[in-house]
Amino acid sequence: MGDKAIKLSIIIPVYNSQETIGRLVDRLVETIQGYDLEIILVNDYSTDNSHEVCLRKYESYPQIIRYFKLSKNFGEHNAVLAGLNYAAGDYIVTMDDDFQNPPEEVSEIVDYMHRNRFDVVYSYYEEKKHSWFRNMGSRFNNRVVTFLLKKPSDLYLSSFKCINRFLADEIIKYHGPYPYIDGLILRVTRNIGQILVRHEERALGKSNYTIRKLISLWLNMFINFSITPLRISLFIGAALTAFGFLLILYFLLDKYLWNPYDEWPSGWASLLVIVITFSGTQLISLGLIGEYLGKLFLTNNGTPQFIIREQHAKSENNNKTVSK
Repeated sequence: MGDKAIKLSIIIPVYNSQETIGRLVDRLVETIQGYDLEIILVNDYSTDNSHEVCLRKYESYPQIIRYFKLSKNFGEHNAVLAGLNYAAGDYIVTMDDDFQNPPEEVSEIVDYMHRNRFDVVYSYYEEKKHSWFRNMGSRFNNRVVTFLLKKPSDLYLSSFKCINRFLADEIIKYHGPYPYIDGLILRVTRNIGQILVRHEERALGKSNYTIRKLISLWLNMFINFSITPLRISLFIGAALTAFGFLLILYFLLDKYLWNPYDEWPSGWASLLVIVITFSGTQLISLGLIGEYLGKLFLTNNGTPQFIIREQHAKSENNNKTVSK
């Protein structure tokens, strides 16, 4: 199936997966045959014994494993970007550490990619074995990305995907501290394929995506890869202003034409119009502008995408601090 002339990199962001990451690496090494394989483990500051497990796997497969430990928890997309900066593969597969993406599917997605010469191939599933909350979040994210980033409506953005060398080189040109990998992919290419794969039950534990992390991811997507939110705030402001003018017209007609003899409390109508027209608009617009300016400030201030505290790889200096 594979081709020894093809260098294949597999990037796995690791977070609190001491029970699964070792078995996953073993299965990948056993299953993927015929490629010049490297597996890049990026430990996103796990609080369990994932570090020790990853070190043991590196010692077991020093010719295959490259292990990087980040200095703090930067987030999944930052961890993937860290791996992309060090991946040497002609094709690069990203996958989760929880066995929901079967290792046996990796060769299929790479072969499909190689035959059809796509820039990226996303996997999709007949049935996702996530919780209802995670599935709801995925559906919301899919609709928002379709609207904001002009994603094809039939494309499912999964974390289990394969990209080629050209696309990887373009992605790592991004230097902002808040990457969104799928947004970076969509702004480079539309040469995109899809392949049906299995989606298994999570081997152990539960998803590390909390409501807070999901909201942070959505804000990264909204703010860093589209100005559509600013345009939406403009339309909302215009709509509220138009509504305010309609209220003014209504109050004037009611006062001087329809019910000229009614006594109104002095000033309440104008106050109501002002509050409705301007308060919501100002709060929404200021909040959006604040997000844009805040992230621009942090980017210009040199906030790193990731900092590598330790790296373990053949012919590399260990315990070397690297930031980007």
